[in-house]
Amino acid sequence: MTYYPMQFSSVFKEKVWGGRALKNILDKNLPTEDLYGESWEASAHPNGLGTVLNGTFQGLTIPELLKEHGEGILGKEIFQKYEGMFPLLLKFLDINDKLSIQVHPDDLYSIPIEKSFGKAECWYVISTSDDAKLVMGMKEGVSREEYTKKANKNDFTDLFEEISVKEGDLVVIKPGMVHASLEGSILICELQQNSDITYRIYDFDRLENGVKRPLHIAKSADVIDFNAKADVRHFGGKNSPEVELLDWEYFTLNKLILKDTIKREAHPSMKLYSILEGELTLQSSDTTLSLKKGDGLLLPANLAITLQGNATLLEAYPK
Repeated sequence: MTYYPMQFSSVFKEKVWGGRALKNILDKNLPTEDLYGESWEASAHPNGLGTVLNGTFQGLTIPELLKEHGEGILGKEIFQKYEGMFPLLLKFLDINDKLSIQVHPDDLYSIPIEKSFGKAECWYVISTSDDAKLVMGMKEGVSREEYTKKANKNDFTDLFEEISVKEGDLVVIKPGMVHASLEGSILICELQQNSDITYRIYDFDRLENGVKRPLHIAKSADVIDFNAKADVRHFGGKNSPEVELLDWEYFTLNKLILKDTIKREAHPSMKLYSILEGELTLQSSDTTLSLKKGDGLLLPANLAITLQGNATLLEAYPK
């Protein structure tokens, strides 16, 4: 079987905290005039399955692909490690209002309790307003007991640390890290484990379809790392053709700045690409694709590619 680079339909998610930046900045073809917060790219998650747009496998979802071609798509080592399951999820997020204060579990908690991967993630900041401010971690000295007591009274004062971020920052959010957005707007590319498990701590008493979204105080208390500190890495001024943004136990994330031509050698595992700016042509054996900002791509294992154009893109692969 000959595998090839695959583009997928985006899966759009309306969110109370969303906006229109997915269209206005990333040129996404949003289906309605409503507020959208997320665009899932090359998604294998049952809560938002994309389908292949090009080539032999057109119309198939990733789970359908993996039933017959799991090792060929994922690579032998990743296929065995993750027992044939797709390990990553790539998203664009338009956070245009307060993102709920939340926390994600790790694999040790989530697999037996939720029957799902945990959710380690990172945010690459594409653009942001000057006043953008995030919640990232608990204030020094806050205990589980104090948190639970206050949260059960809907009192969230003096619990959370606040930080500012700017374009080009990478925000690393390990499981157990409390996080949210508080002010301003921020457009990000998010890479995460293939999971949709979120424990919501506080949602600013907003209504969705006339009711408040559910909170998860007990579960959040189980998984919060009360000592976790913000991990923000600054890459805005680095213009090398390739910059390693993160080498983690879950995945590796690189930033590529394409001025003319870059060749990427065959890699033993699948890769995901997201185009942040510009346009490029991707070639791999007998496949040629034209890509632009806002596009995502799945590259099966063991495929070499040539990228040509003027663009900025992220490259990720599982560990």
